[in-house]
Amino acid sequence: QVQLVESGGGSVLTGGSLRLSCAVSGRFYDRICMAWFRQVPGKERERVASIFTLGALTDYADSVKGRFTISQDNAGRTVYLQMNSLKPEDTATYFCAAALPWARAECQVLREGGFPYWGQGTQVTVSQ
Repeated sequence: QVQLVESGGGSVLTGGSLRLSCAVSGRFYDRICMAWFRQVPGKERERVASIFTLGALTDYADSVKGRFTISQDNAGRTVYLQMNSLKPEDTATYFCAAALPWARAECQVLREGGFPYWGQGTQVTVSQ
């Protein structure tokens, strides 16, 4: 079992920055696929960024490339999402998710349904 606890989030003005954290606990081998999704009411959940902790290999949605950075601590037990140059369209509930694929290639293609572990969600609001 894997448990995820998110923190961070809040309200900022356009152009501001926020950092989300996701603490991972539980038993797993030496690798885990961690992702951040976001969702606004009435829309599908969007995968924003992911990291395969073995090698710290990252992937990003086009909508956030160059603005968001996903990273992990040395132990691979906390994953961060640094969000810079925030825009009103970044407003959403952000969720941390985890899966246990064996290879990075699997982590890259996992969709929402492929992540069995989820955090509770944290709200990010960007206003003009």
